[in-house]
Amino acid sequence: MASITSMRSLSFDVVGEPLSIKGFTTTRWGITELVPGQAGPWTLDLQLYMTERAAYRFNLTSGTPRLFVQAGEAGATPVPASITASQDVAASWLDGEHRVLEVDMPLAIQAWMEAYLAHQGEAPEEGRKKKRKGAGRAREAEA
Repeated sequence: MASITSMRSLSFDVVGEPLSIKGFTTTRWGITELVPGQAGPWTLDLQLYMTERAAYRFNLTSGTPRLFVQAGEAGATPVPASITASQDVAASWLDGEHRVLEVDMPLAIQAWMEAYLAHQGEAPEEGRKKKRKGAGRAREAEA
């Protein structure tokens, strides 16, 4: 069970707008009216994980912090299923051929994430690991 401090409910709507590119018409989907709470047509829980602290810090220090919503398969009408603040998680969703919608992170969520990182501590720096001598190489056969 997740602690209260690592999860927030977020409400939003998904809207499509027609987009014409070189004579072809498609729909550009986006997230609107993202707010904390359970007031919108869609509600997902944003869960923060200790293992993603470095990704959260990277996102928060970017020029425009973002949230990412997994919204079903690419090419289909969006059906929001998950939300994350980790670009690494969003990239894995894209690798799985899922549609990922991005939205600016509200200031209230940025402040909550900063408090989470302050409470849990920053992720340890991943230094270079020292290889054991001969590790990763085939052993030379003795004659």
